[in-house]
Amino acid sequence: MSLRKFISNKTIAALAVILTAFASTSAFAQAAGAAAETVAKPVDMGPVYKTVIFYTMAFLLLCLFIAIIGKALKVYELTREAQDKPKGINWNAVNGTLFALFLIVGLYGVYWEYTVHGNMILPEAASEHGKKIDQMFNITLIITTIVFVATHIILFAFAYFYKNTGKRKAYYYPHNNALERIWTIVPALVLTVLVLMGFLTWRSIFYKIEDPNNKPISIEITSSQFSWAIRYPGADGIVGVKNYKLINGVNQLGIDFKDKNTLDDQTADEMVIPVNKPVRLILTSKDVLHSFYMPHFRIQLNTVPGMTSYFEFTPTITTEEMKAKTNDPKFAYLFLCAKICGEGHYKMQKEVRVVSQAEYEAWVKKQGTYLTDDLRKEFGLPVTAAPAPAAAKPADSVAKDTSAVKTNQLALKK
Repeated sequence: MSLRKFISNKTIAALAVILTAFASTSAFAQAAGAAAETVAKPVDMGPVYKTVIFYTMAFLLLCLFIAIIGKALKVYELTREAQDKPKGINWNAVNGTLFALFLIVGLYGVYWEYTVHGNMILPEAASEHGKKIDQMFNITLIITTIVFVATHIILFAFAYFYKNTGKRKAYYYPHNNALERIWTIVPALVLTVLVLMGFLTWRSIFYKIEDPNNKPISIEITSSQFSWAIRYPGADGIVGVKNYKLINGVNQLGIDFKDKNTLDDQTADEMVIPVNKPVRLILTSKDVLHSFYMPHFRIQLNTVPGMTSYFEFTPTITTEEMKAKTNDPKFAYLFLCAKICGEGHYKMQKEVRVVSQAEYEAWVKKQGTYLTDDLRKEFGLPVTAAPAPAAAKPADSVAKDTSAVKTNQLALKK
């Protein structure tokens, strides 16, 4: 018997099906018998679903299932070919239909992303320049979404409507100057407008004219593995200079106390800033490259060893107002590190509180100075005198004198 007749023989095919069913039934029966012999014990499958191996095996199983389906279809096609029958599956129609389905599913996916994840892109901007950045971001997102949706509708619809039916011949369209001008000039103009918007926004943020009546508060932020150090300028409003050569166990920031502006500098465990008041950040790093990131204020700037970076912004929403807006009593502004700087990277975050001017002034008065007595001794500066003990209260001589007078009066009467 030839291979062609062997494949097309219905008896052989029926026997193969019966043999496969019998083998499968026997295997299931043996498995059921083995399971009945063992004592059923509850198994906690929770940890299994959290392992990488589980999802890897599930993916491989899915691939195996698809491969089996593909092989079965291939055998089906070969069988019809061996029997001199026309092809049973019109793959051109199948592919065209799949293109149409993928277009519908993809467009729904875009809609779902905008409605479900749209609010998760960026939190509400809490700074003046943040609104400008959000406006530029939204314009860019709208333009790119329109182009994305339009091009995919054309692409997938073309594949569906012009699938091969055997009744038409493809038309080759090698060149068209008008089309090339359109798809070159239009994107160039759009990108030019977007780049100019970005440039002007950038200049408005980094090149500001200082208002002498509303000078910014300078705050120095120093990054290190894996913490932040915050230094306020003190009463003089000037953050003093520092030198990395002066860093030691006591002077961890390397402050140079020869500069008189450093003597009143203050340290803090959190950043507190007044609302509607410009703040000038002075960003430095002690060791490696970090990234200073304040998402609500639209600030992200690298802190680079050996280089000082500056960023000025104006907060517009207090912490209490943001708690009310988000309906979250535990809400807190944060600044953190957006660079993977080592194993303790995740711990590099501090709280930021935006308060009124009066609250800020009351808070800053309570902060201690960076210059301690140990630093004064090391740099040969006069140590602050300890507070004098309270003077002892004078004896109540008036009462004694009064009693003495009474005694003398009694003695005279006698």
